Amino acid sequence: MDLKELKDRRIVAVIRGARPDTILPLAGALAAGGVTALEITMETPKALQVIEKLSDAGGPEMLIGAGTVLDPETARMAILAGASFIFSPTVKKETIEMTKRYNKLSVPGAMTPTEILTAYEYGADAIKVFPASALGPEYFKSIAGPLPHIPLMPTGGIDIDNVAEFIKAGAIAAGVGSTLVNAKVPLTQRDLTEVTEKAARFMEAVKYAKV
Repeated sequence: MDLKELKDRRIVAVIRGARPDTILPLAGALAAGGVTALEITMETPKALQVIEKLSDAGGPEMLIGAGTVLDPETARMAILAGASFIFSPTVKKETIEMTKRYNKLSVPGAMTPTEILTAYEYGADAIKVFPASALGPEYFKSIAGPLPHIPLMPTGGIDIDNVAEFIKAGAIAAGVGSTLVNAKVPLTQRDLTEVTEKAARFMEAVKYAKV
């Protein structure tokens, strides 16, 4: 799988706690607003079932992946369920290797230059800089100086007010969680409409931001 698939979408919706019976309407609401990359975190109950359901129903325009993947065994199960990318909060060589064995995108989490370089040398496609809000867009510019060849994406504290600045600072995409969607609560039709509106605002915010 090509990293361009992720880069072109720019926004990855980080979904925690979604239920199998509500995930399809939620995914539809996000897609209606232009957000077509979804990360299902693995601490979500029945996460593999949610990933499988999305992967089967989403079609080629949807990019479905797994997040909070802590070990290679979980990565493999998520991939077999249909995940196209594996996001991790930390760097674990075996998880990266397992993901690449199946030709999927590996995006481990790191913060320091040493962690970022180590993850990339292990074979990661891009590095999730987490928590991004604690570092800010200027950190991305600073990292791009000595490590311009490593693709970075921010996650943690990304909102409508700062997402474009991270993209302008060199991020290939951004992971957006609760500021875009809270899947842990029951979603009414009004809630789904609001999700679509938020998704559209995020996509508009990054539309003209330089990558």
